[in-house]
Amino acid sequence: MATETHEATTHSAATDGAAAATTHDAGHAAADAAHGAADAGPGMPQLDFSTFGNQIFWLLVTLVVIYIILSRFALPRIAAVLAERQGTITNDIAAAEDLKAKAVEAEAAYNQALADARVEASNIVAAAKADIQAELDQAIAKADTEIAAKSAEGEKAIAEIRATATAAVKTVSKDVAKELITSMGATADAKTVTAAVTARMKG
Repeated sequence: MATETHEATTHSAATDGAAAATTHDAGHAAADAAHGAADAGPGMPQLDFSTFGNQIFWLLVTLVVIYIILSRFALPRIAAVLAERQGTITNDIAAAEDLKAKAVEAEAAYNQALADARVEASNIVAAAKADIQAELDQAIAKADTEIAAKSAEGEKAIAEIRATATAAVKTVSKDVAKELITSMGATADAKTVTAAVTARMKG
């Protein structure tokens, strides 16, 4: 009985040692695998030549998808925006040209109106000057006529006054001469006295 117990104990110890050795070997294998994975891990997948074909295929697929998306959605919108902007620019340029042409026409019309106004003003000034000169000439002629008439009337009045004065002086002179002759005791001949006075007054 004791022998069987000792054999069982020995067998159990051997079994436990074998299991421990197996576990130790498995741990070493796992560690080696981990080290191998760590050694192979740092490389970039894009530079793995074994996957180049797959990478190129998916690159082409991606480019085709991007092209389809751009050609179906983005590019038409961009083209529409560019066309609209080009149309706006064209319309703005046309409007600017139209405004420029209208400005040129307005400037020409202004210059023409200014020239016409200057000519009209010159004509008005010339006409007014001619009218004023005509009125002035008419007034001067009328004044000359009135002055001539007044001068004639004045000369006539002066002549009448002179004639009246001469007659009065002649009469007074004859009377004085007769009185002097009579006072000296002589006979005064009226004809002789008149002739003497007339000759004296004539000088």
